[in-house]
Amino acid sequence: MYHKILIALDATEADETILAHVSALARCFDSEIAILHVADGWAARLFGANAVSREIEEDKAYLEKVRARLAGEGLKVEAELAYGDPADEIVKWVSSRGCDLVAMSTHGHRFISDLLYGSPAETVRHRVDVPVLLLKARK
Repeated sequence: MYHKILIALDATEADETILAHVSALARCFDSEIAILHVADGWAARLFGANAVSREIEEDKAYLEKVRARLAGEGLKVEAELAYGDPADEIVKWVSSRGCDLVAMSTHGHRFISDLLYGSPAETVRHRVDVPVLLLKARK
């Protein structure tokens, strides 16, 4: 059913909620997992893949740590760092690389910023043509 599952990570504790759920799902369906984090600081937005910053180095290290952990659990996993607006980059990844499911954790509402800009999860949900699994992060 799910050959490839994209997990969008935001490099916070909320990631553990979606990682635990999708890891179990991937075992059931023998799915490949792609983990994606979007660096969205000023350097990433301005310089993209050519950006150099402490944030980007930390993001790369975080992705590799998560990838290695999942691979150590016997899962087929790849990791990628994208640069820019999280929702736009997730949508671009889905349309260019393809997957059967997008999985994301949500933090709940941040009220004002969600009203003004919308949440990345809502934007992704409306712009991709594959199922989107949204799990509220455990507190």
